[in-house]
Amino acid sequence: MQLLPKTKLAPELDPILEKIILDVGGMKCAGCVNAVERQLTQYPGVKSVCVNLATEVAVVESESGAVDADALAQRLTAVGFPTQERKASGTVAGEISSLPDPAERQRREMRSSVRQLAIAAMLLLLSASGHFGNFGSSVLPVLNNIWFHCGLATVALLIPGRPILVDGWLGWRRNAPNMNTLVGLGTLTAYIASLIALLFPQMGWECFFDEPVMMLGFILLGRTLEQQARGRAAAAFRKLLALQPLLARLIANPEKVAVGSSSVEIPAEQVRVGEWLQVLPGDKIPVDGEVVVGQTTVDESMLTGEVVPVIKQSGDMVTGGTLNQSGAIAIQATRTGSDTTLAQIVALVEAAQTRKAPVQKLADTVAGYFTYGVLTASILTFVFWYFFGTHIWTNITMSGGMEMISHAPNSQLPTPHSPLLISLKLAIAVMVVACPCALGLATPTAILVGTAMGAERGLLIKGGDVLEKVHQLDTVVFDKTGTLTTGNPIVTDCLLIGGDEGDEGVGGDEGVGGDEGVSEHYYSSSSPSSPSSLIQVAAAVESGTHHPLAKAIQQEAQRQHLSIPEAVDFHTEAGLGVSAVVDGTVVLLGNWEWLSWHGIAISETAQQVAQDLATDGKTVVCVAIGGTLAGLIGVSDTLRPDARSTVDKLRQMGLRVMLLSGDRKEAASVIAKQLGLDSADAIAGVPPAKKAAAIQSLQQAGTKGTPQSVVAMVGDGINDAPALSQADVGIALHSGTDVAMETAEIILMRDRLNDVVESIQLSRATFNKIRQNLFWAFAYNTVGIPLAAGLLFPSLGFVLNPSGAAALMAFSSVSVVTNSILLRRLAHHP
Repeated sequence: MQLLPKTKLAPELDPILEKIILDVGGMKCAGCVNAVERQLTQYPGVKSVCVNLATEVAVVESESGAVDADALAQRLTAVGFPTQERKASGTVAGEISSLPDPAERQRREMRSSVRQLAIAAMLLLLSASGHFGNFGSSVLPVLNNIWFHCGLATVALLIPGRPILVDGWLGWRRNAPNMNTLVGLGTLTAYIASLIALLFPQMGWECFFDEPVMMLGFILLGRTLEQQARGRAAAAFRKLLALQPLLARLIANPEKVAVGSSSVEIPAEQVRVGEWLQVLPGDKIPVDGEVVVGQTTVDESMLTGEVVPVIKQSGDMVTGGTLNQSGAIAIQATRTGSDTTLAQIVALVEAAQTRKAPVQKLADTVAGYFTYGVLTASILTFVFWYFFGTHIWTNITMSGGMEMISHAPNSQLPTPHSPLLISLKLAIAVMVVACPCALGLATPTAILVGTAMGAERGLLIKGGDVLEKVHQLDTVVFDKTGTLTTGNPIVTDCLLIGGDEGDEGVGGDEGVGGDEGVSEHYYSSSSPSSPSSLIQVAAAVESGTHHPLAKAIQQEAQRQHLSIPEAVDFHTEAGLGVSAVVDGTVVLLGNWEWLSWHGIAISETAQQVAQDLATDGKTVVCVAIGGTLAGLIGVSDTLRPDARSTVDKLRQMGLRVMLLSGDRKEAASVIAKQLGLDSADAIAGVPPAKKAAAIQSLQQAGTKGTPQSVVAMVGDGINDAPALSQADVGIALHSGTDVAMETAEIILMRDRLNDVVESIQLSRATFNKIRQNLFWAFAYNTVGIPLAAGLLFPSLGFVLNPSGAAALMAFSSVSVVTNSILLRRLAHHP
């Protein structure tokens, strides 16, 4: 992290923050998430905490060295959430840890859930068979025996229900009641009331031992289905993790290397930068590196989504996790461990799953008080029906199921239940129907599916907050060079400016110059003697920079086989130009502003020539030698093949598309015209240092009647990192630099402009799923709790009994996870 002074007067440095990743078990609902966050936030030194229910991960930010990760893990384990630290390599801290690996723990929990469900299903079947009347009694008379049903309920509580009761009690004891607390209270209350009715028949109460059995059966069924759905939601991310190679073939003696050299297998995480590795056909490339021996084809579909293999030979770069197909090669490691491209992708995707969308804040706030609110609602339900409801509507009865009952004065009703039992059943239904789990899973499951699916397609989206901002976008701004264009410009014109002697030059699409015997004398005392010598001088100065225009001029010098003189004392001003000293003379290359800033006069003729070049869509590079304008170089960069279609699709999506360029207005207007943009949507003459300010002015200007615009900036990350950071959503092409990985919110790994459209579509679709899930979670609880409390009981005779409420609660969370999985359908869309 770069340290910057807070103010000029107080040069204090921002503290360096470190991230601690914890695998947390035992979380069942949003209430558990809230309890874990509260425990971690209260620990001294912790700055921020984010907990993900779907992936069971907690990310803690603290000042470097201020927090002991093991102490955090022990703190959570002590309050009922088995926790362990995750190391950077993805392994768990502590080789002799008593806690199981998170993946193994999840498999173990799944097997346990299936066993508990099987037992609960058998008990549920036996309990329900007692309702079959004469059929059940004729086959097994014991099925109608109330003591038999008491035994079934007891077994249900002691075996499949025991983990729920224990966890619910622990949550209550640590002052963090959760969903298991509600279910446990509901089932125990029903069981105890039925047991009292059985032991004291003179009280006239009804026994309903089938209720706790059915409640536990439905809840365990729902949880098992939910776990399976969560597993499917995480499948894409697990697939991404599986790409990480485990072994590497180390070449012990690089000096005598050959394709068939002997090698030693070592863990891939132990490879060091600079070491030589052997990669055989069919092997995964273990780390990022450079091919030093051999030639092959590599399947890079895991990185780019492209199925066509790429030819790799000596000098080419390869990426860890890609598949070597046809030939044996030797590579030299350039990036290892957590620095490899694949490791960065995995880290970005995992971090994205812990960044919450702002829309989730309401759900988090509600979840913090949810269980207490439900318990209060349950008590109020009991009080109302016991003291008022059963006295106002004296002819109601409740014998189980989702029932319609008659209120006619002369109707034949069952023996009226006691007010206590009716009130108790309704209070139990309120406790059981409430579902904090759906609230907790609404956002993380959608983000889990969306971000992992994006990674499969080369779209790295950094979190839920990014998804929400993309949904609000109204303007997309493209950088020109290297983003809308190919980034491989060529020199098309070279014009000498000879003071009063007029202008001469050579132009054309094939480049400039062409004389095979160019003089080694590359400039005279006043000006270059030919266009080729002007190229020589320019190439010497551009050797000190890496801008695409510099690359074009140097390639032109190489094409003409020109010797490049030595240059010293380089100075670069981003977006303006570069200067250097060549053979004792100061040479300047850049735009008009760069030359004017150095006090170099520009004739009207030169301005007219430059304007003509710019009108043709070319970038003009001015060359000044010894304080005098010596010539102009015209450089042309072609649009990407998919630039126009990308712009058209974005406009069809209702977005305003704009062009941001450091070129002259004439050149930017030509590009805008080719893209079908209005001249008003082309912002020209903006150097990199001012691009962030241009984005800020667009944000403040607003559009479509809104006071402020939500702006996305698309760039390559080379000289527009500040603009990417300033934009509401920065979208970077991975062909740029590693700066893009830090500053942009969305990274396009395939270096394909059409992916801008795809990333916005995926982000919008994922955010829509989040909103749908939250709506369902809130709507379910908003409607379900009043129904369970008996809202329609007096008027329509409709009531949820406890087992029906349990069934609805169980399937509400399943529906949320399943809705998130439906995002996978987008993978089949073009």
